[in-house]
Amino acid sequence: MIENSKKIVVSSDEHGPLVEPLLDMLHQRGYEPVYFGPQKGEDSQDWPLVTKAAIDLIVQGKVDEAIIMCWTGTGCSIVANKMPGIRAALCLDAQTAEGARVWNHANVLALSQRMTSPAILEEILNAWFETPLSTDPWNVTQIEHVCALDRDRSQDVS
Repeated sequence: MIENSKKIVVSSDEHGPLVEPLLDMLHQRGYEPVYFGPQKGEDSQDWPLVTKAAIDLIVQGKVDEAIIMCWTGTGCSIVANKMPGIRAALCLDAQTAEGARVWNHANVLALSQRMTSPAILEEILNAWFETPLSTDPWNVTQIEHVCALDRDRSQDVS
């Protein structure tokens, strides 16, 4: 098994203005990002496919978290939330990122390439990485209810 704590998967359907700043900020925080998506100068890729490739690493237990991006952040968050065990949150500001960690125990941060500046990105990452998941009993019960939906869905498919 890969050491999860310092690996994080990143995906983007296009090599837009956030890709390099995000990868740089992650390196500065001591993370080893695993990137899915086009390199600078390459054509865009299908957002459902790059998002799924990234999220598969969480589902397989190879990483604990992901940061996914597309133009609005909506498409990639929809794809991610179709996968078992994923709680993706589209965050346009630091307060939403903080809430996603505390109340939703989000393990995937979805970002809009269109709406997120590098300065806002840094604020979002600060909130994301510095906010612990809530251990409040009521909140933990809410997360258990969410996890039960995954179990119910997997039983419906069998």
